[in-house]
Amino acid sequence: MNLNIDAEKQNTFDAIVVGTGISGGWAAKELTEKGLKTLVLERGRMVKHPDYPTATKDPWQLPYAGKPTQEDLKQQAKQARTGYTISQSTKHWFVNDLENPYTEVNRFDWMRGYHVGGRSIMWGRQSYRLSDLDFEANAKDGIAVDWPLRYKEIEPWYDYVESFIGVSGQVENIPQLPDGKFLPPMELNCVERDLKKSVKDKFGRLVTIGRVAHATAPLPHSPQRGTCQYRNLCSRGCPYGGYFSSNSSTLPAAEKTGLMTLRPNSVVHELIYDEKQGKATGVKVLDAETGEQVEYFAKVIFLCASTFGSAFIMLNSISNRFPNGFGNDSGELGHNIMDHHLSVGARAEVEGYEDQYYFGRRANGFYIPRYRNYDGEKRDYIRGFGYQGSASRQGWADQIKELSLGAALKEAVTTPGKWTVGMGGFGEILPNHANHVVINKEVKDKHGLPTLTFDAILRENELKMRKDMANDAVEMLTAAGFKNVTPYDREIGIGLGIHEMGTARMGKDPKTSVLNKFNQVHACKNVFVTDGSFMASSACHNPSLGYMAFTARAVDHAVNELKKQNI
Repeated sequence: MNLNIDAEKQNTFDAIVVGTGISGGWAAKELTEKGLKTLVLERGRMVKHPDYPTATKDPWQLPYAGKPTQEDLKQQAKQARTGYTISQSTKHWFVNDLENPYTEVNRFDWMRGYHVGGRSIMWGRQSYRLSDLDFEANAKDGIAVDWPLRYKEIEPWYDYVESFIGVSGQVENIPQLPDGKFLPPMELNCVERDLKKSVKDKFGRLVTIGRVAHATAPLPHSPQRGTCQYRNLCSRGCPYGGYFSSNSSTLPAAEKTGLMTLRPNSVVHELIYDEKQGKATGVKVLDAETGEQVEYFAKVIFLCASTFGSAFIMLNSISNRFPNGFGNDSGELGHNIMDHHLSVGARAEVEGYEDQYYFGRRANGFYIPRYRNYDGEKRDYIRGFGYQGSASRQGWADQIKELSLGAALKEAVTTPGKWTVGMGGFGEILPNHANHVVINKEVKDKHGLPTLTFDAILRENELKMRKDMANDAVEMLTAAGFKNVTPYDREIGIGLGIHEMGTARMGKDPKTSVLNKFNQVHACKNVFVTDGSFMASSACHNPSLGYMAFTARAVDHAVNELKKQNI
C-alpha cells in the first residue's frame, strides 16, 4: 500500500500538458512561468533544438536526389498526399501510415508528426487574427453555435503571443484582418508590387505581404533564436530559430523555469475521472518504447494533442459519468470537423521584368484577405476565402538541353528564366454535425490502441465557393496583364489544409458545445482543450496564432481558478 502511495506521489504534478506542438508548447510555458510544476507528455520521440538532421544538408548530400523511394511512399502513402511532404529531407517529420493507420469513409487527409515539437516544426507559419467578422458569423448566419466571445476579449492575448513569437507583417488597417504587433515586413517583389497596384485600382482589394512567424529582427527575450536566414528550407527545421517553433521558443522558456518535466514516447490514451470528486485526476499513458502502462496525476489537465489527438483521448475515455466520451454531454464531441479547402486558384506567365530579380529565398508570399460576402455584398454561398501566392523567376534548368558550348553555355545557365505568378485560395468550411470522426476498435495502431475513422466531405457551400476561388484568381491575374492565365481546381479531401478544427467546440450552452469560453470542458472544469478542437467556426485563414492566444488565455484562467480553489 505504501509503495502505491509513494508511486502516486512521484507521479503527481500540479499540471499535465498532453502534446508539445503549437498549443502544447504554449501551455507548458505559461503554466511553468506561473509557478506550476508541470508534466509535459509527448507521444513521439525527443527532438531538441537545433538538432534537425537535414537542416544544413546540400542537395547532393541527400540520397536518391532527395526523392522518396517506393518504400517511403508505401509507408507514408497518406502523408504523401500533400505532394510535398515526403522527401529525403523531410520524411522523418511525418508518421508511418502503416504503423499509425486510420480509416476514411470519404477521402480524408490527416497529416501528422509524432515528435517533440509536433507540427510546430512543420507548419507554414502564416499567422493571422480572427476578427469580429469571424466571431459573429455563426450567429448572423444562424448556423452551428455562436462563439461565446468576441474579438475584444482575445485581442490582448493576440498581442501577448505575437510579441513573444515574433510575427513579420505589414499594418494595413482593414477590419476583416486585424493588425498585430509586427516585426518588419518581408518585401513584395517587383511583379507582386505591380499586382498589388492593379488589384487595388481595378477591384479595390488588398494584396499584402504574408504575416508570418519569422523573426525579421532580433527578439531580446529569446536570445537562443536568431533571425530568418532566408534559406526557405523551413520544412527541415530551422537550426537558427528563425521561425517560431515549440522547440526553439516555448519549450526552452518552460525548461528555464525548472518546473517542467518533459516525457517523450508517452502515448496518452485516456483521462482518469473520479466520480466522487467530479474531476479528472490524471491520465493513462502507454510508454511507446517499453509498452509499460503508467498513470500520472495532476490538479489541472491541458489537452493539446492536436484536434484529432485530443478527440481520440476524449472519445476513448469512457466512464459511468461519460458513457459516450469524456465531456460529451452535448453529443458534439468528434463532430463539426472543419479545415480550409484549397488546391484551387490560377497561375500565369509574366512578360517583361527581365532586368529585375530578388535576393534570398523568401519563406513567405503575398496574401489577399477575404473580400466576398463582406461589406454588404452577397453571393450564392456564405462566408469567404483568401489567397496566398507569389511571383518568382524560373531557374536556369531549362537550359541544360542547350547544345551551346563555352561562353554561350555559360551565358545560358547564368540567365534566369521567365517570371511566373500564382495564387491559391483558402476557403472556409462550415461547421456541420455530419462531418465527424469516431473510434474504430477493429483497426489497431502499432501500440495495439484503437484508431479513428473519418467521415467528412466538402458540401454545397464549399463547392459553390470554389467556383469564385478559381474565377476571381483568373480575373485578377488577367487584369494585371499577365499571359496564359490558367485556372485549376484539383479534387481534394478535407484535411489537406492541415488546419483541422472543431471536434470539441466551445459555446455558451453545454447542451450544444463541449467547452466554455475559457476552453474548459463544461462538465469537468479542471480539463482544458486548447488545440484546434475548440474552434466554433474556421474563418478562412491559418488558425495557429489563435490556438496560441486562446491557450495563453486559458492558462491564465486556470491558474486564477486554482488559486480560488474553484477547480
